[in-house]
Amino acid sequence: MDPFVIGLRFQKTGKIYHFDASNYRQIQVGDFAVVETSRGKQLGEVIQIVADPQKPPEGSWKPINRIANGRDLVLRQIWQKKETEAMINGRAKISEYGVQGVKVVAAEYTFDGSRLTILYSTETEDAKVDLRKFRTAMRRLYPRARVDLRQIGPRDVAKILGGMGACGLETRCCSKFLTEFSPISIKMAKEQGISLTPSEITGMCGRLRCCLIYEYQQYVDARKALPKRNKRVITPAGVGKVLDVFPLKQTISIELDSGIVKEFDFAEVQPEEELEALRKKSQEPCSKNENGECDCGNHVSKSINSPAGDEPDRMPE
Repeated sequence: MDPFVIGLRFQKTGKIYHFDASNYRQIQVGDFAVVETSRGKQLGEVIQIVADPQKPPEGSWKPINRIANGRDLVLRQIWQKKETEAMINGRAKISEYGVQGVKVVAAEYTFDGSRLTILYSTETEDAKVDLRKFRTAMRRLYPRARVDLRQIGPRDVAKILGGMGACGLETRCCSKFLTEFSPISIKMAKEQGISLTPSEITGMCGRLRCCLIYEYQQYVDARKALPKRNKRVITPAGVGKVLDVFPLKQTISIELDSGIVKEFDFAEVQPEEELEALRKKSQEPCSKNENGECDCGNHVSKSINSPAGDEPDRMPE
């Protein structure tokens, strides 16, 4: 029998993880399931039923323990209400021990309260901070739970804290719908012609904005057919030089030799180098006939891609 694989999400906008639910084929999207993870038992919401599952690199999916019942859901709500208190206590202990450059961002309980994870950030991601006293203090404060410390990066901090985005949206993309972070580079901003001013491309997390990747591939694909800047081209209005290209509009701004700057559709423009090559080829004798006359249909006429208004040359009789 084929495996019955489901996708679970443990946070509202968290990443989707896949599990084997072959023993609970009645489970549906919107239900909750109890599973065993590297962070202990977790309660996740069923987001999808995977129609054609691909085997994971490790060879198989972990099975779900069971479908969550009403008691499990109530337990999760109870422990979620205690997370804010744990975060406040964590910040107080950090201040008490005088640990510099560390900020407690949040605290997360497993649904049954058996494990407490303290999420913290540092001023620099590679900073090494001695948190042994802090960990010991938190374990004494919460003896019934296993206390773990986990460092997170600035993007995760922004996702947890939420709030308005740098662009003015009421809710940041990472907090609203992004389930995972993609690698972002300055090249993406350059490809889209976006100003490289830090305030224009930097998010509230201090990193390059996640939205730089949204339309990046469309710009890359659109630019493939467009000529480069400073290339010589032939237009219906004459020969000129490419000043700028507008990929999504598929138009080109060209400075004509007369000094006039005009915008043309891509279909109206021909590269001067290509056209010159075609003209030279049209002047060469046909390679299939010794006398140079062409009757094979492969000889290129000078009239090919001629600018508008040019009179095509006659073929020799």
